[in-house]
Amino acid sequence: MKVAVLGANGRLSYEVAKAFLVAGHSVIAVTRNGKCEGLSGDVEFRAADVMKAQDVVAATQGADVVFNGINPPYDKWDAVCMPMAQNVIEAVRANKAAHLFIGNVYNYGKEIPVNANEETPHRLTTEKAVIRENMENLFRRYADDFGVKTVIVRAGDFYGGDKPGTWLDLMIAKDLRKGRFAWPGKMSIPHAFAYLPDLAKVFVSVGERSEELPVFSAFCFQGHTLSGEDFGRALDAITCTPLKRGGVPWGMFRLIGLFYPLLREVVKMNYLWFTPHSLDGSKLEAFLGGIKVTPPQEAIRQALYDLNLWDRVQARSRLAA
Repeated sequence: MKVAVLGANGRLSYEVAKAFLVAGHSVIAVTRNGKCEGLSGDVEFRAADVMKAQDVVAATQGADVVFNGINPPYDKWDAVCMPMAQNVIEAVRANKAAHLFIGNVYNYGKEIPVNANEETPHRLTTEKAVIRENMENLFRRYADDFGVKTVIVRAGDFYGGDKPGTWLDLMIAKDLRKGRFAWPGKMSIPHAFAYLPDLAKVFVSVGERSEELPVFSAFCFQGHTLSGEDFGRALDAITCTPLKRGGVPWGMFRLIGLFYPLLREVVKMNYLWFTPHSLDGSKLEAFLGGIKVTPPQEAIRQALYDLNLWDRVQARSRLAA
């Protein structure tokens, strides 16, 4: 296949592009400036401003599959998410391609349960849940009205890969050198995570078999379900030393958010760290005939290495020895 990967410099899109290349497919890496370091092989680089419909149509020309990993800044969602979604789905329609979209757990709202699946009701209790639901409804309308195929794979919080900007490097593991880790919520409750290299391979498998699917379909990727206690034990084992446990100063974040819109939007979604939840991936596993998931401790270890946090861990390990 020829696969256009939108936002190829982003965390997930970059991993997806690499995974499709490893699987032997051709990749069109679409970025704002037409550059994406680190990709090699059967790859073509194209530039596009996703806010310009004609750019997206041109950038995805010739693609059999379009992977939509566009993720604008958190505080810009109101203004740009729907126009971007419209431009992408119009381009997919114009080029007669299939559309792969990364979903998240926001649609389930603040009452998200453990083992949420494709049949779990969507409760639009946050602004971002409304935006995500509107995007998915747009894709459904294009499927119903024009036969534009969309496959949604819903996943939990990202970690892994060598692109920074996840909870792992920004908060959870940033103070490993000082012998501690921080957890953003209640230590005892389960939280849904997606290790990006695993998730990227799932998108390859789904893309390769997209012709078997109906014109609109959605799946849940189970990934890793980890509590703060689980994460802490994994980090203790990796560093060979018991780490001090810490939290996140949400009260201070709220005050800073009065002047820093991005942080304000992060605080609005912090319920996910205080609400037990997970995803049931049974439907996706049945369709693909099983999914190989990297064991959590191995995934966390690799994620630390890829983010250049490994030196800190090794230093702690040597001290412990």
